[in-house]
Amino acid sequence: MERVIITELKNSTYYARLILQQQNELGRKIVEIDARPSDCIAIATAQKKPIYVAAPLFEEVEDMSELLERINENGGEAEA
Repeated sequence: MERVIITELKNSTYYARLILQQQNELGRKIVEIDARPSDCIAIATAQKKPIYVAAPLFEEVEDMSELLERINENGGEAEA
């Protein structure tokens, strides 16, 4: 496994691609597979591989960084 790319959001559903690499005596081959983002993230995390978000998708979704910081400051609970 090379990496995961979260590619798009359509009708409240995220889509992802799992990028695999195969190498043998004949050479190197890259394979891209459509897969559920949850599965991709689980595999990438287990194998310590990078997870990317496509730039257009990243710009489309809401930035939740501030909320995440507040949750971390409050020991895992969001403020009301």
